[in-house]
Amino acid sequence: MDIFNVKEIISVTMILFAIIDIMGAIPVIIELRQKAGHIQSEKASVAVLILMVGFLYAGNGLLSLIGIDIASFAIAGSLVIFFIAMEMILGIKFFKEDDVPDTVSIVPLAFPLIAGAGTMTTLLSLKSQYQTQNIIVGIVLNTLFVYLVLKNVKWLEKLLGKTGVSILRKAFGVILLAIAIKLFRSNTHL
Repeated sequence: MDIFNVKEIISVTMILFAIIDIMGAIPVIIELRQKAGHIQSEKASVAVLILMVGFLYAGNGLLSLIGIDIASFAIAGSLVIFFIAMEMILGIKFFKEDDVPDTVSIVPLAFPLIAGAGTMTTLLSLKSQYQTQNIIVGIVLNTLFVYLVLKNVKWLEKLLGKTGVSILRKAFGVILLAIAIKLFRSNTHL
């Protein structure tokens, strides 16, 4: 058996890419930079990597401590992903967003904007479907992409335009919706 499964790595990478939605977060990142003056791309990216890998490993222990199995958490996660997808597709806000603070550091950029509750829920849901080493490769690939986006957000905004960013957000919303349904079905055995 192969240590790394390319199909799993691609699947995990695409799922995390959709849930992190760094492209859809570009307008928020631009607003944060305008208020703070500068975004530390390296610091934010390292924080994202540490948060995601840490939760991937510690998440099960936390769940065991409070008596919840991975399948139940995956079902709950599929519902969170479902509502995030509906937000992306319909443009309706289900989740409350806090006010943007005057200074940008690891909070709110790395957490909760990039590695937020949806991402953490997705990581544990993915653990019920994929090998851990393949999830870690997907996390690293997404962190590299997050870093590139943070470094080049002004250029990307000009390239995509408002319409392009909106189209990307809706397309990834549909992908997330399909993922939510798949996670729900596989963990409820429907």
